Amino acid sequence: MVERPRDEAGRALNPRPRDRFGRPLPMGSVGVPRIPDDLNLPPQQTLTLAQQLLDDGLAFNAHEVLEAAWKNGPFAERMLWQGLAQYAVGLTHIQRGNPKGARTLLTRAVGRLRAYESGDSRNSDNESLGDGTDNSTEPGNRALPYDIDGAGLIARAEALLAALDTGAAITEDDLKPRLRV
Repeated sequence: MVERPRDEAGRALNPRPRDRFGRPLPMGSVGVPRIPDDLNLPPQQTLTLAQQLLDDGLAFNAHEVLEAAWKNGPFAERMLWQGLAQYAVGLTHIQRGNPKGARTLLTRAVGRLRAYESGDSRNSDNESLGDGTDNSTEPGNRALPYDIDGAGLIARAEALLAALDTGAAITEDDLKPRLRV
């Protein structure tokens, strides 16, 4: 078995380069710049970097930035950051031509964003959240922090889900949602 490089805590590192959609490339290939494994930015900087990456068509990298916020941020915001990371992965699946994966992740993202808005964080560890069941009583009861555009993101995700269901064309601009109002 080949030994993988590890960080100081013993976690495996993945030094393989990746393409713009996050797919691994052969060792020695030139890929897009990687997001550091130990990224830990304040929320506003996280959103700014993630938005820049989305605008550049790098949804997978945006996901890595948002995932870092999910893992490093306060527990009370876990569902919010997880929903945003899943949103970016859903966009990545569209870019990769995987409509089933896109539907799954965008649906989960919408469920998490709605649950966070409603203040219902009881299901923050429930992986089935976002399975089509409306877990909120009234979306929008609680504004999302950091000027995150919950209503706009949910509307965009629902439009993408409808396009996936009907086979309608999805443009590059459709995959560049605005994270903040």
